[in-house]
Amino acid sequence: MSEQPDPFDEIVDAETDRDPDLAVIEAGSRTLRARAGSPQGDRVPARPADPEVDKALRAVEQELAGRWGETKLEPSVARIAALMDVLGEPQRAYPSIHITGTNGKTSTARMIEALLAAFDLRTGRYTSPHVQSVTERISLDGAPIEAERFIETYEDIKPYVEMVDAAQEFRLSFFEVLTGMAFAAFADAPVDVAVVEVGMGGSWDATNVIDGSVAVVMPIDLDHTDRLGSTPAEIAVEKAGIIKQGATVILAQQPVDAAQVMLKKAVEVDATVAREGMEFGVVSREVAVGGQVVALRGLGGEYEEIFLPLHGAHQAHNAAVALATVEAFFGIGADQARTLDMDTIRKAFASVTSPGRLEVVRRSPTVVLDAAHNPAGARASAAGITESFGFSRLIGVVGASGDKDVRGFLEAFEPIFAEVVVTQNSSHRAMDVDELAAVAVEVFGDERVVVEQRLDDALEAAITLAEEESEFAGAGVLVTGSVITVGEARLLLGRG
Repeated sequence: MSEQPDPFDEIVDAETDRDPDLAVIEAGSRTLRARAGSPQGDRVPARPADPEVDKALRAVEQELAGRWGETKLEPSVARIAALMDVLGEPQRAYPSIHITGTNGKTSTARMIEALLAAFDLRTGRYTSPHVQSVTERISLDGAPIEAERFIETYEDIKPYVEMVDAAQEFRLSFFEVLTGMAFAAFADAPVDVAVVEVGMGGSWDATNVIDGSVAVVMPIDLDHTDRLGSTPAEIAVEKAGIIKQGATVILAQQPVDAAQVMLKKAVEVDATVAREGMEFGVVSREVAVGGQVVALRGLGGEYEEIFLPLHGAHQAHNAAVALATVEAFFGIGADQARTLDMDTIRKAFASVTSPGRLEVVRRSPTVVLDAAHNPAGARASAAGITESFGFSRLIGVVGASGDKDVRGFLEAFEPIFAEVVVTQNSSHRAMDVDELAAVAVEVFGDERVVVEQRLDDALEAAITLAEEESEFAGAGVLVTGSVITVGEARLLLGRG
């Protein structure tokens, strides 16, 4: 009798598309004592309770796993354009808001979605990557698409996907198929507006078959430099590809060279530009229990006393971008000068959640999750956690991907981590824990670095280190380095 393959190895091999909870639950990782005391809050989808639905979803995940993952790219929109053609151009059935940039895209998309929904618009949101379940990527009316609907959408477009596969030099990738599913699901709903986040870049990203009436450019920094360019200006050239003829461009604060690229592209296509710090921005902000209170200047006027239940100055800036985006979508600023209803805006922002973004998942000691994975994200996270939590001692748990600027990432956290526990998640993209430890020792020194091969052991070690300062001393734990690390930690800590 032949030896059966290890289920954990099979899960890791499927990395790109597998639900991260498979890597935790099916591989036999134990649930920690640390799950006790976890605060309630936004929940992302768990596995379907119905065994038949779960089986069908796993079958879809397995088929998607056989396609190119998101890190393997052939820069072209030919395949996704061909799929849209045979599907009848579903992406043109509704207006779209298109979001690019290096950091802050998903949080901003969620804010835009909440604002639009507050004004009684039916929304579709497409974001990536997911924290725990692939179904999170496609949301309708502010909630991840149901597993049954996800499966139905895949089965509906599958014959057309196979048709395009047969006609193209390369088969549609994992991300391209999901993008097609999202646009088809939005048309089928139907939605009043789609909020679409690019996967990577802009010009040749699979999402760039839409014509966003509003193009949003979040701050541009160095990430994916092997694919997008080695300077902000070079990266901006690719990201500027989402700016379409006659669109409105909402431009977050940018490096000067990146801003110049965006403004030049806007002139070329006769787009209207609104710049953070000029036409809109953050007027004031102060830390509050559970988040912050901000005053924002929009395109039509000022909005005061807005409670935002998210931490960090970067989230206030994201909120300003989101508000200006929705104003632009409603024609405020260009066609009319007025503010949106204040109570509606306040209610919408107060409802915003962003899982895995300075998210508190446990108390005593406090455990915070943040999906920062590049130096710019790490700097924002470090500033946010310092401002909002005031820990007397902070222990870091870091599991990073091997293709990132890990040294720059760790250097951003060095001033605030008393000690760092380095580990790795279940992805084959994860940086080897010994390699990560070597870099960490150079940044932190040998005495401040703890090495744990398994994420559950790393969490346990970090919580133990935090507890050494006594229950009332105010120590905390920050888990960061990768969306996958955060997703798997979220499950181990009893969320989702």
